[in-house]
Amino acid sequence: MNKISLHTEGISDVTIVPNTFIDLYMPSANGAYVKVYLYLLRSFSSNNLEFTISSIADHLDNTEKDIIRALNYWEKHNLLKIERNSQKEITAIHLTELNDSDSSLSAYTAAADDTDTEIDELAVNIHSEKTPAARQRYSPAKISELTDNDDIKWAMHIVEIYLDRPLKPMDIQLILYLYEELNFSSELIMYLYEYCVSRNKKNPSYIEAVALTWAKEGIDTEEKAKVATAVYNEHFNNVNKAFGLNRAPGQIERQYITKWVEVFSFSDDIITEACNRTILRTQKPDFKYADKILETWYKKGVKNMADIRRLDEEFAKGKTSSKVTPLPKQSSNRFNQFPQRIYTAKDYAELERKLINKGL
Repeated sequence: MNKISLHTEGISDVTIVPNTFIDLYMPSANGAYVKVYLYLLRSFSSNNLEFTISSIADHLDNTEKDIIRALNYWEKHNLLKIERNSQKEITAIHLTELNDSDSSLSAYTAAADDTDTEIDELAVNIHSEKTPAARQRYSPAKISELTDNDDIKWAMHIVEIYLDRPLKPMDIQLILYLYEELNFSSELIMYLYEYCVSRNKKNPSYIEAVALTWAKEGIDTEEKAKVATAVYNEHFNNVNKAFGLNRAPGQIERQYITKWVEVFSFSDDIITEACNRTILRTQKPDFKYADKILETWYKKGVKNMADIRRLDEEFAKGKTSSKVTPLPKQSSNRFNQFPQRIYTAKDYAELERKLINKGL
């Protein structure tokens, strides 16, 4: 494949995007969320420090709820801090400085909440703010000391095999952090990487987020981790069953399922319902079609099967009310080519009276 060289010709008005954002956060983020973060950077660099949620939505051609979801997403990742008033309206946004070690959260815990935060029309102020590093950086001397441990040496060797490349400094920092700070055994570290790579996730930010989730949930052994991941794999099995597939889902299909579980936060029964409707309408296991159904439900705030039934009822009522009963078709013979009079009971009574009087 040909290499592509990048050149610039007289571009002076620029926006600085941190390399850490591009390297660690952008790959696993939704494209719409990336646009919002870049817009914030652009606004800060041009001193456009006041705007509204509505103005961002108009500029990026998104809904206001989409903008709020993106802001909540980056807040969870510690890329910004949000101030809200007593009505839960956003009043200020603080952009935080990014460091290589500031990647404690990632796509694993990044479900974009369909939050009930009120959409505000208040001016939003952007401030640049430095935050402390999420975890310590190990010195060369400390690295040398820790890597003398046979367990760590073996774990690093196995991790290199999983990543299919030599370890980078940030990889080593992360492995030592897992071992020293989170008290992960070498076996658990190896399984952590095995699990993440099996899902086509090699980003250190993602791997660290999974580790932090496991630590928070008390998963401190390889056995516990296998039980926890088996529950996640159950999502794949349920989709396979609904679609009638007798194979493991492919990479793109796994990405769809991961999106439904992690981003939309849908339960298996909702996902299965979407798969069943897809089969009925397309007669085939169409992941893209199912994704459209689930995305529609997500945007309409579906949380359970009762919400889906409610939407179905609203749709059915809308179709019924939109139907117009056609007028009876009149015959085109010569007796009704003129407007026809409609007689009432009063007319008939009057006609009967006239006939009686005439007979008398």
